[in-house]
Amino acid sequence: MAKELKDLTKRSVNYSQWYNELVVKADLAEQADVRGCMVIKPYGYAIWEKMQHILDNMFKETGVQNAYFPLLIPKSFLSKEAEHVEGFAKECAVVTHYRLKTNETHDGVVVDPAAKLEEELIIRPTSETIIWNTYKNWIKSYRDLPILCNQWCNVMRWEMRTRLFLRTSEFLWQEGHTAHATREEAEERTKQMIKIYAKFAEEYMAVPVIQGVKSETERFAGALDTYTIEAMMQDGKALQSGTSHFLGQNFGKAFDVQFLNKENKPEYAWATSWGVSTRLMGALIMTHSDDNGLVLPPALAPIQVVIIPIGKGDEQMNMLNEKAYSIVENLKKLGISVKYDNADNKRPGFKFADYELKGVPVRLVLGARDLEQGLVEIMRRDTLEKESVSIDGIEEYIKNLLDDIQKNIFKKALDFRNSHIYECDNYEEFKERVKDGGFFLCHWDGTEETEAKIKEETQATIRCVPFMFEQTPGVDMVSGKPSKCRVLIARAY
Repeated sequence: MAKELKDLTKRSVNYSQWYNELVVKADLAEQADVRGCMVIKPYGYAIWEKMQHILDNMFKETGVQNAYFPLLIPKSFLSKEAEHVEGFAKECAVVTHYRLKTNETHDGVVVDPAAKLEEELIIRPTSETIIWNTYKNWIKSYRDLPILCNQWCNVMRWEMRTRLFLRTSEFLWQEGHTAHATREEAEERTKQMIKIYAKFAEEYMAVPVIQGVKSETERFAGALDTYTIEAMMQDGKALQSGTSHFLGQNFGKAFDVQFLNKENKPEYAWATSWGVSTRLMGALIMTHSDDNGLVLPPALAPIQVVIIPIGKGDEQMNMLNEKAYSIVENLKKLGISVKYDNADNKRPGFKFADYELKGVPVRLVLGARDLEQGLVEIMRRDTLEKESVSIDGIEEYIKNLLDDIQKNIFKKALDFRNSHIYECDNYEEFKERVKDGGFFLCHWDGTEETEAKIKEETQATIRCVPFMFEQTPGVDMVSGKPSKCRVLIARAY
Protein backbone atom coordinates (compact mmCIF):
# COMPACT_ATOMS: atom_id res chain seq x y z
CA MET A 1 0.00 0.00 0.00
CA ALA A 2 1.27 3.46 -0.86
CA LYS A 3 2.74 5.58 1.89
CA GLU A 4 0.07 8.23 1.36
CA LEU A 5 -2.67 5.86 2.48
CA LYS A 6 -0.79 4.61 5.52
CA ASP A 7 -0.39 8.19 6.68
CA LEU A 8 -4.04 9.22 6.20
CA THR A 9 -5.63 9.76 9.62
CA LYS A 10 -8.77 7.71 10.17
CA ARG A 11 -12.09 9.54 10.42
CA SER A 12 -12.86 7.90 13.75
CA VAL A 13 -9.61 9.20 15.24
CA ASN A 14 -9.76 12.83 14.08
CA TYR A 15 -12.34 13.76 11.47
CA SER A 16 -11.03 17.28 10.98
CA GLN A 17 -7.45 16.12 10.48
CA TRP A 18 -8.62 13.37 8.12
CA TYR A 19 -10.30 15.99 5.96
CA ASN A 20 -7.33 18.36 5.93
CA GLU A 21 -4.92 15.56 5.01
CA LEU A 22 -7.17 14.12 2.33
CA VAL A 23 -7.57 17.41 0.47
CA VAL A 24 -3.77 17.69 0.19
CA LYS A 25 -2.88 14.02 -0.38
CA ALA A 26 -5.53 13.58 -3.08
CA ASP A 27 -4.01 16.50 -4.99
CA LEU A 28 -7.10 18.70 -4.72
CA ALA A 29 -5.63 21.84 -3.13
CA GLU A 30 -2.94 23.22 -0.86
CA GLN A 31 -2.36 26.25 1.32
CA ALA A 32 -1.03 29.28 -0.55
CA ASP A 33 1.75 31.53 0.72
CA VAL A 34 -0.86 34.29 0.85
CA ARG A 35 -2.50 34.09 4.27
CA GLY A 36 -5.97 32.55 4.19
CA CYS A 37 -5.83 31.64 0.50
CA MET A 38 -5.48 28.34 -1.33
CA VAL A 39 -4.06 26.91 -4.53
CA ILE A 40 -6.59 24.66 -6.28
CA LYS A 41 -4.56 22.00 -8.07
CA PRO A 42 -5.47 20.61 -11.52
CA TYR A 43 -7.27 17.51 -10.20
CA GLY A 44 -9.34 19.59 -7.78
CA TYR A 45 -10.04 22.22 -10.40
CA ALA A 46 -11.20 19.54 -12.84
CA ILE A 47 -13.96 18.61 -10.37
CA TRP A 48 -14.90 22.28 -9.94
CA GLU A 49 -14.99 22.69 -13.74
CA LYS A 50 -17.48 19.82 -13.99
CA MET A 51 -19.63 21.43 -11.31
CA GLN A 52 -19.39 24.75 -13.08
CA HIS A 53 -20.33 23.31 -16.48
CA ILE A 54 -23.39 21.44 -15.17
CA LEU A 55 -24.68 24.33 -13.06
CA ASP A 56 -24.07 26.81 -15.88
CA ASN A 57 -26.27 24.76 -18.20
CA MET A 58 -28.96 24.45 -15.53
CA PHE A 59 -28.99 28.23 -15.04
CA LYS A 60 -29.14 28.93 -18.77
CA GLU A 61 -32.11 26.60 -19.18
CA THR A 62 -34.05 29.07 -17.00
CA GLY A 63 -33.06 32.09 -19.11
CA VAL A 64 -30.02 33.23 -17.12
CA GLN A 65 -27.10 34.82 -18.99
CA ASN A 66 -23.51 35.22 -17.84
CA ALA A 67 -21.90 38.63 -17.39
CA TYR A 68 -18.94 40.06 -15.52
CA PHE A 69 -18.73 42.99 -13.12
CA PRO A 70 -15.73 44.75 -11.52
CA LEU A 71 -13.64 43.21 -8.75
CA LEU A 72 -13.29 46.58 -7.00
CA ILE A 73 -16.31 48.31 -5.46
CA PRO A 74 -16.34 51.95 -4.31
CA LYS A 75 -16.70 52.07 -0.54
CA SER A 76 -19.68 54.44 -0.84
CA PHE A 77 -21.63 51.77 -2.76
CA LEU A 78 -21.43 49.32 0.12
CA SER A 79 -22.66 51.99 2.54
CA LYS A 80 -25.92 52.58 0.65
CA GLU A 81 -27.71 49.52 2.04
CA ALA A 82 -27.45 49.63 5.84
CA GLU A 83 -27.97 45.94 6.66
CA HIS A 84 -25.69 44.91 3.81
CA VAL A 85 -22.73 47.00 4.93
CA GLU A 86 -23.20 45.94 8.55
CA GLY A 87 -23.21 42.28 7.52
CA PHE A 88 -19.98 42.45 5.51
CA ALA A 89 -17.99 45.31 7.09
CA LYS A 90 -15.77 43.08 9.26
CA GLU A 91 -14.84 40.83 6.31
CA CYS A 92 -13.90 43.52 3.79
CA ALA A 93 -10.43 43.92 2.33
CA VAL A 94 -9.82 47.57 1.39
CA VAL A 95 -7.61 49.09 -1.31
CA THR A 96 -6.31 52.48 -0.14
CA HIS A 97 -3.40 53.20 -2.55
CA TYR A 98 -2.68 52.51 -6.20
CA ARG A 99 1.12 52.65 -6.37
CA LEU A 100 4.29 51.45 -4.67
CA LYS A 101 7.65 53.12 -4.68
CA THR A 102 11.16 51.88 -3.99
CA ASN A 103 12.33 52.31 -0.44
CA GLU A 104 16.04 52.96 -0.88
CA THR A 105 16.71 53.00 2.86
CA HIS A 106 15.23 49.57 3.63
CA ASP A 107 15.95 47.97 0.26
CA GLY A 108 12.32 47.22 -0.50
CA VAL A 109 9.04 48.84 -1.51
CA VAL A 110 6.55 50.95 0.38
CA VAL A 111 3.20 52.51 -0.38
CA ASP A 112 3.57 55.85 -2.09
CA PRO A 113 1.69 58.29 0.17
CA ALA A 114 1.06 60.52 -2.84
CA ALA A 115 -0.87 57.68 -4.50
CA LYS A 116 -3.71 57.53 -1.98
CA LEU A 117 -7.09 56.87 -3.60
CA GLU A 118 -9.69 59.63 -3.40
CA GLU A 119 -12.22 56.94 -2.48
CA GLU A 120 -11.20 53.62 -0.99
CA LEU A 121 -12.17 50.49 -2.92
CA ILE A 122 -13.53 47.24 -1.49
CA ILE A 123 -12.39 43.94 -2.99
CA ARG A 124 -15.79 42.39 -3.65
CA PRO A 125 -17.15 40.24 -0.82
CA THR A 126 -20.31 39.93 -2.97
CA SER A 127 -21.55 42.05 -5.86
CA GLU A 128 -25.08 43.27 -5.10
CA THR A 129 -23.96 46.90 -4.80
CA ILE A 130 -21.84 47.21 -7.95
CA ILE A 131 -24.43 45.27 -9.96
CA TRP A 132 -27.41 47.29 -8.82
CA ASN A 133 -25.54 50.51 -9.46
CA THR A 134 -25.13 49.17 -13.02
CA TYR A 135 -28.75 48.02 -13.33
CA LYS A 136 -29.79 51.63 -12.72
CA ASN A 137 -28.55 52.37 -16.27
CA TRP A 138 -30.18 49.31 -17.80
CA ILE A 139 -33.70 49.55 -16.37
CA LYS A 140 -36.13 52.29 -17.42
CA SER A 141 -39.35 50.42 -18.24
CA TYR A 142 -41.10 47.18 -17.33
CA ARG A 143 -40.14 46.12 -20.86
CA ASP A 144 -36.50 45.98 -19.72
CA LEU A 145 -37.37 43.35 -17.10
CA PRO A 146 -36.58 40.78 -16.00
CA ILE A 147 -32.80 40.93 -16.02
CA LEU A 148 -31.31 37.52 -15.28
CA CYS A 149 -27.54 37.75 -14.85
CA ASN A 150 -24.96 35.42 -13.33
CA GLN A 151 -21.23 35.77 -12.97
CA TRP A 152 -18.52 33.19 -12.25
CA CYS A 153 -15.78 34.90 -10.28
CA ASN A 154 -13.70 35.09 -7.12
CA VAL A 155 -14.60 37.01 -3.96
CA MET A 156 -12.67 38.08 -0.88
CA ARG A 157 -13.94 37.80 2.69
CA TRP A 158 -11.19 38.21 5.24
CA GLU A 159 -11.17 35.12 7.46
CA MET A 160 -9.17 34.56 10.64
CA ARG A 161 -9.59 30.78 10.71
CA THR A 162 -9.46 29.02 7.38
CA ARG A 163 -9.87 25.48 6.07
CA LEU A 164 -9.32 24.42 2.47
CA PHE A 165 -12.53 24.72 0.40
CA LEU A 166 -14.76 25.19 3.47
CA ARG A 167 -13.59 28.65 4.50
CA THR A 168 -10.86 30.67 2.81
CA SER A 169 -10.36 34.42 2.44
CA GLU A 170 -10.53 34.16 -1.35
CA PHE A 171 -12.82 31.62 -2.96
CA LEU A 172 -14.48 30.89 -6.28
CA TRP A 173 -18.23 31.00 -6.75
CA GLN A 174 -21.10 32.00 -8.95
CA GLU A 175 -23.46 34.77 -7.99
CA GLY A 176 -26.76 35.29 -9.74
CA HIS A 177 -28.46 38.69 -9.60
CA THR A 178 -31.91 39.19 -11.05
CA ALA A 179 -34.22 42.18 -11.33
CA HIS A 180 -38.00 41.85 -11.68
CA ALA A 181 -41.11 43.95 -12.22
CA THR A 182 -43.17 42.28 -9.48
CA ARG A 183 -42.68 40.86 -6.02
CA GLU A 184 -44.32 37.59 -7.05
CA GLU A 185 -41.92 37.09 -9.95
CA ALA A 186 -38.87 37.77 -7.77
CA GLU A 187 -40.06 35.41 -5.03
CA GLU A 188 -40.70 32.70 -7.60
CA ARG A 189 -37.17 33.09 -9.01
CA THR A 190 -35.71 32.87 -5.49
CA LYS A 191 -37.50 29.57 -4.86
CA GLN A 192 -36.69 28.27 -8.35
CA MET A 193 -32.94 28.69 -7.80
CA ILE A 194 -32.83 26.89 -4.46
CA LYS A 195 -34.61 23.98 -6.15
CA ILE A 196 -31.96 23.97 -8.87
CA TYR A 197 -29.22 23.85 -6.23
CA ALA A 198 -30.98 20.97 -4.48
CA LYS A 199 -31.36 19.08 -7.76
CA PHE A 200 -27.66 19.56 -8.55
CA ALA A 201 -26.58 18.47 -5.06
CA GLU A 202 -28.67 15.30 -5.09
CA GLU A 203 -28.49 14.20 -8.72
CA TYR A 204 -24.88 15.08 -9.50
CA MET A 205 -23.04 15.41 -6.17
CA ALA A 206 -25.10 12.54 -4.68
CA VAL A 207 -25.46 14.69 -1.55
CA PRO A 208 -28.93 14.68 0.05
CA VAL A 209 -29.99 18.13 1.22
CA ILE A 210 -32.77 19.69 3.25
CA GLN A 211 -34.39 22.79 1.76
CA GLY A 212 -35.67 25.48 4.06
CA VAL A 213 -35.85 29.15 4.93
CA LYS A 214 -33.40 30.84 7.30
CA SER A 215 -34.33 32.60 10.52
CA GLU A 216 -34.14 36.40 10.51
CA THR A 217 -30.74 36.47 12.26
CA GLU A 218 -29.25 33.88 9.89
CA ARG A 219 -30.48 35.37 6.62
CA PHE A 220 -28.25 37.19 4.13
CA ALA A 221 -27.45 40.82 4.99
CA GLY A 222 -30.04 42.96 3.20
CA ALA A 223 -32.44 40.11 2.34
CA LEU A 224 -36.11 39.73 3.27
CA ASP A 225 -35.85 35.94 2.98
CA THR A 226 -32.98 33.51 2.54
CA TYR A 227 -33.57 29.96 1.32
CA THR A 228 -30.91 27.35 1.95
CA ILE A 229 -29.91 23.76 1.28
CA GLU A 230 -28.32 22.05 4.29
CA ALA A 231 -26.22 18.90 3.92
CA MET A 232 -25.03 16.56 6.67
CA MET A 233 -21.38 15.59 6.81
CA GLN A 234 -20.18 12.24 8.17
CA ASP A 235 -19.43 13.78 11.58
CA GLY A 236 -23.07 14.86 11.86
CA LYS A 237 -22.38 18.55 11.32
CA ALA A 238 -24.36 20.66 8.87
CA LEU A 239 -22.83 22.39 5.87
CA GLN A 240 -24.75 25.21 4.22
CA SER A 241 -24.31 24.25 0.59
CA GLY A 242 -26.20 26.92 -1.34
CA THR A 243 -28.42 29.93 -0.70
CA SER A 244 -30.97 31.97 -2.62
CA HIS A 245 -32.08 35.39 -1.38
CA PHE A 246 -35.24 37.41 -1.92
CA LEU A 247 -33.99 40.99 -1.56
CA GLY A 248 -37.30 42.77 -2.01
CA GLN A 249 -36.85 46.37 -3.17
CA ASN A 250 -33.99 47.12 -0.76
CA PHE A 251 -31.30 47.41 -3.42
CA GLY A 252 -33.68 48.99 -5.91
CA LYS A 253 -34.32 51.79 -3.41
CA ALA A 254 -30.70 52.04 -2.26
CA PHE A 255 -29.50 52.58 -5.85
CA ASP A 256 -32.63 54.31 -7.15
CA VAL A 257 -33.43 51.62 -9.71
CA GLN A 258 -36.90 52.67 -10.85
CA PHE A 259 -38.93 51.70 -13.88
CA LEU A 260 -42.27 52.71 -15.37
CA ASN A 261 -44.73 49.86 -14.83
CA LYS A 262 -47.61 48.87 -17.12
CA GLU A 263 -49.74 51.63 -15.57
CA ASN A 264 -46.97 54.09 -16.53
CA LYS A 265 -46.19 54.72 -12.85
CA PRO A 266 -42.67 54.66 -11.35
CA GLU A 267 -41.82 51.63 -9.21
CA TYR A 268 -38.67 50.22 -7.67
CA ALA A 269 -37.33 46.97 -9.13
CA TRP A 270 -37.52 43.74 -7.14
CA ALA A 271 -34.31 41.77 -6.60
CA THR A 272 -32.90 38.31 -5.97
CA SER A 273 -29.40 36.97 -5.56
CA TRP A 274 -28.19 33.38 -5.24
CA GLY A 275 -24.90 31.52 -5.15
CA VAL A 276 -22.83 28.42 -4.54
CA SER A 277 -19.07 28.30 -4.09
CA THR A 278 -16.06 26.00 -3.94
CA ARG A 279 -17.46 25.06 -0.53
CA LEU A 280 -19.33 22.42 -2.56
CA MET A 281 -15.97 20.70 -2.94
CA GLY A 282 -15.82 20.35 0.83
CA ALA A 283 -19.34 18.94 0.88
CA LEU A 284 -18.42 16.40 -1.78
CA ILE A 285 -15.32 15.24 0.11
CA MET A 286 -16.86 15.05 3.58
CA THR A 287 -20.11 13.39 2.57
CA HIS A 288 -18.72 10.40 0.67
CA SER A 289 -15.02 9.78 1.29
CA ASP A 290 -13.56 7.07 3.52
CA ASP A 291 -10.34 6.07 5.28
CA ASN A 292 -8.81 5.01 1.95
CA GLY A 293 -9.30 8.42 0.34
CA LEU A 294 -11.79 10.18 -1.88
CA VAL A 295 -15.03 8.60 -3.05
CA LEU A 296 -16.31 10.56 -6.02
CA PRO A 297 -19.72 10.22 -7.67
CA PRO A 298 -19.22 9.29 -11.33
CA ALA A 299 -21.16 12.37 -12.47
CA LEU A 300 -18.38 14.64 -11.17
CA ALA A 301 -15.29 12.43 -11.31
CA PRO A 302 -12.62 13.84 -13.68
CA ILE A 303 -11.61 10.24 -14.44
CA GLN A 304 -14.54 7.83 -14.29
CA VAL A 305 -12.59 4.72 -15.28
CA VAL A 306 -8.89 3.93 -15.01
CA ILE A 307 -7.42 0.96 -16.87
CA ILE A 308 -4.17 -0.54 -15.56
CA PRO A 309 -2.29 -3.27 -17.46
CA ILE A 310 -0.26 -6.02 -15.78
CA GLY A 311 2.08 -7.88 -18.08
CA LYS A 312 5.70 -8.82 -18.66
CA GLY A 313 7.77 -8.23 -21.76
CA ASP A 314 7.01 -6.40 -24.97
CA GLU A 315 4.82 -9.15 -26.42
CA GLN A 316 2.38 -9.19 -23.49
CA MET A 317 2.33 -5.38 -23.20
CA ASN A 318 1.66 -4.94 -26.91
CA MET A 319 -1.29 -7.33 -26.64
CA LEU A 320 -2.62 -5.50 -23.54
CA ASN A 321 -2.15 -2.08 -25.16
CA GLU A 322 -4.07 -3.12 -28.25
CA LYS A 323 -7.01 -4.38 -26.19
CA ALA A 324 -6.95 -1.39 -23.84
CA TYR A 325 -6.98 1.18 -26.64
CA SER A 326 -10.04 -0.51 -28.11
CA ILE A 327 -11.88 -0.36 -24.75
CA VAL A 328 -10.85 3.27 -24.25
CA GLU A 329 -12.22 4.25 -27.65
CA ASN A 330 -15.53 2.46 -27.04
CA LEU A 331 -15.94 3.99 -23.56
CA LYS A 332 -15.33 7.49 -24.92
CA LYS A 333 -18.07 6.90 -27.50
CA LEU A 334 -20.42 6.29 -24.55
CA GLY A 335 -19.41 9.63 -23.04
CA ILE A 336 -17.31 8.04 -20.29
CA SER A 337 -14.03 9.67 -19.26
CA VAL A 338 -11.29 7.06 -19.10
CA LYS A 339 -7.55 6.97 -18.50
CA TYR A 340 -5.27 4.16 -19.63
CA ASP A 341 -2.23 4.18 -17.36
CA ASN A 342 0.45 2.04 -18.96
CA ALA A 343 3.36 4.17 -17.71
CA ASP A 344 6.26 1.94 -16.71
CA ASN A 345 7.72 4.26 -14.06
CA LYS A 346 5.28 3.17 -11.33
CA ARG A 347 4.38 -0.30 -10.11
CA PRO A 348 0.76 -1.52 -10.40
CA GLY A 349 0.35 -1.55 -6.60
CA PHE A 350 1.27 2.11 -6.37
CA LYS A 351 -1.17 2.95 -9.15
CA PHE A 352 -3.97 1.02 -7.42
CA ALA A 353 -3.45 2.95 -4.19
CA ASP A 354 -3.11 6.31 -5.95
CA TYR A 355 -6.33 6.02 -7.96
CA GLU A 356 -8.13 4.71 -4.90
CA LEU A 357 -6.94 7.76 -2.96
CA LYS A 358 -8.20 10.03 -5.75
CA GLY A 359 -11.62 8.41 -5.79
CA VAL A 360 -11.74 7.13 -9.37
CA PRO A 361 -15.10 5.28 -9.44
CA VAL A 362 -14.06 2.22 -11.50
CA ARG A 363 -10.69 0.49 -11.80
CA LEU A 364 -10.23 -2.04 -14.57
CA VAL A 365 -7.15 -4.30 -14.44
CA LEU A 366 -6.01 -5.93 -17.67
CA GLY A 367 -3.87 -8.94 -16.82
CA ALA A 368 -2.22 -11.04 -19.51
CA ARG A 369 -3.41 -14.33 -17.97
CA ASP A 370 -6.97 -13.08 -17.44
CA LEU A 371 -7.09 -11.75 -20.97
CA GLU A 372 -6.23 -15.19 -22.37
CA GLN A 373 -9.38 -16.43 -20.60
CA GLY A 374 -11.46 -13.52 -21.85
CA LEU A 375 -11.71 -11.98 -18.37
CA VAL A 376 -10.92 -8.63 -16.76
CA GLU A 377 -10.85 -7.58 -13.09
CA ILE A 378 -13.06 -4.67 -12.06
CA MET A 379 -13.11 -2.82 -8.73
CA ARG A 380 -15.75 -0.27 -7.75
CA ARG A 381 -14.45 2.49 -5.49
CA ASP A 382 -17.62 3.00 -3.45
CA THR A 383 -17.64 -0.52 -1.96
CA LEU A 384 -14.07 -1.65 -2.82
CA GLU A 385 -15.61 -4.85 -4.23
CA LYS A 386 -13.65 -6.69 -6.92
CA GLU A 387 -14.92 -9.18 -9.48
CA SER A 388 -13.75 -10.86 -12.67
CA VAL A 389 -16.10 -10.33 -15.60
CA SER A 390 -16.15 -11.20 -19.27
CA ILE A 391 -14.34 -8.73 -21.48
CA ASP A 392 -17.08 -9.12 -24.08
CA GLY A 393 -19.50 -6.22 -23.69
CA ILE A 394 -17.30 -4.69 -20.98
CA GLU A 395 -18.13 -1.15 -22.08
CA GLU A 396 -21.88 -1.53 -21.50
CA TYR A 397 -21.15 -3.32 -18.21
CA ILE A 398 -19.05 -0.35 -17.05
CA LYS A 399 -21.73 2.14 -18.13
CA ASN A 400 -24.33 0.33 -16.01
CA LEU A 401 -21.86 -0.01 -13.14
CA LEU A 402 -21.23 3.74 -13.09
CA ASP A 403 -24.99 4.36 -12.90
CA ASP A 404 -25.23 1.91 -10.01
CA ILE A 405 -22.32 3.55 -8.18
CA GLN A 406 -23.94 6.99 -8.51
CA LYS A 407 -27.20 5.68 -7.05
CA ASN A 408 -25.47 3.69 -4.30
CA ILE A 409 -23.37 6.64 -3.14
CA PHE A 410 -26.49 8.80 -2.86
CA LYS A 411 -28.45 6.07 -1.05
CA LYS A 412 -25.63 5.55 1.46
CA ALA A 413 -25.48 9.29 2.22
CA LEU A 414 -29.28 9.53 2.39
CA ASP A 415 -29.58 6.59 4.78
CA PHE A 416 -26.88 8.08 7.01
CA ARG A 417 -28.57 11.50 6.99
CA ASN A 418 -32.03 10.12 7.71
CA SER A 419 -30.78 7.94 10.57
CA HIS A 420 -29.30 11.04 12.23
CA ILE A 421 -32.38 13.27 12.22
CA TYR A 422 -34.09 13.42 15.61
CA GLU A 423 -37.13 15.10 17.07
CA CYS A 424 -36.30 16.59 20.45
CA ASP A 425 -38.49 18.44 22.95
CA ASN A 426 -36.20 18.44 26.00
CA TYR A 427 -33.48 21.09 26.15
CA GLU A 428 -31.25 19.24 28.61
CA GLU A 429 -31.39 16.15 26.41
CA PHE A 430 -30.65 18.28 23.36
CA LYS A 431 -27.58 19.86 24.96
CA GLU A 432 -26.07 16.45 25.57
CA ARG A 433 -26.98 14.79 22.27
CA VAL A 434 -26.01 17.66 19.96
CA LYS A 435 -22.36 17.18 20.97
CA ASP A 436 -22.34 13.95 18.96
CA GLY A 437 -23.74 15.59 15.83
CA GLY A 438 -27.00 15.13 13.96
CA PHE A 439 -29.94 17.24 12.82
CA PHE A 440 -32.47 18.04 15.54
CA LEU A 441 -36.07 19.02 14.84
CA CYS A 442 -37.09 21.25 17.72
CA HIS A 443 -39.91 23.66 18.42
CA TRP A 444 -38.87 27.33 18.42
CA ASP A 445 -40.81 30.31 19.72
CA GLY A 446 -39.44 32.53 16.93
CA THR A 447 -37.51 34.92 19.21
CA GLU A 448 -33.92 36.07 18.74
CA GLU A 449 -33.35 35.63 22.48
CA THR A 450 -34.04 31.89 22.37
CA GLU A 451 -31.99 31.50 19.20
CA ALA A 452 -29.03 33.32 20.78
CA LYS A 453 -29.23 31.23 23.98
CA ILE A 454 -29.11 27.96 22.01
CA LYS A 455 -26.09 29.17 20.05
CA GLU A 456 -24.24 30.41 23.15
CA GLU A 457 -24.87 27.30 25.26
CA THR A 458 -24.50 24.57 22.63
CA GLN A 459 -22.57 26.06 19.65
CA ALA A 460 -25.49 24.85 17.53
CA THR A 461 -27.51 27.14 15.25
CA ILE A 462 -30.93 27.15 13.67
CA ARG A 463 -30.10 26.00 10.15
CA CYS A 464 -33.57 26.58 8.68
CA VAL A 465 -37.30 26.03 8.91
CA PRO A 466 -37.36 22.86 6.78
CA PHE A 467 -39.90 22.34 4.02
CA MET A 468 -39.84 18.54 3.95
CA PHE A 469 -41.37 17.93 7.38
CA GLU A 470 -45.01 18.45 8.28
CA GLN A 471 -45.28 21.36 10.66
CA THR A 472 -47.49 21.36 13.75
CA PRO A 473 -47.63 23.84 16.64
CA GLY A 474 -46.00 22.96 19.94
CA VAL A 475 -43.95 24.31 22.84
CA ASP A 476 -40.43 25.77 22.65
CA MET A 477 -38.04 23.46 24.53
CA VAL A 478 -35.99 26.41 25.84
CA SER A 479 -38.52 29.11 26.77
CA GLY A 480 -41.69 27.07 27.22
CA LYS A 481 -43.52 29.54 24.97
CA PRO A 482 -45.86 28.51 22.15
CA SER A 483 -44.20 27.51 18.88
CA LYS A 484 -45.65 27.51 15.38
CA CYS A 485 -43.16 25.05 13.90
CA ARG A 486 -40.11 22.86 14.32
CA VAL A 487 -36.78 24.15 13.07
CA LEU A 488 -33.63 22.27 12.10
CA ILE A 489 -30.84 22.81 14.64
CA ALA A 490 -27.29 21.52 14.30
CA ARG A 491 -23.68 22.33 14.79
CA ALA A 492 -22.27 23.50 11.49
CA TYR A 493 -19.17 24.30 9.48
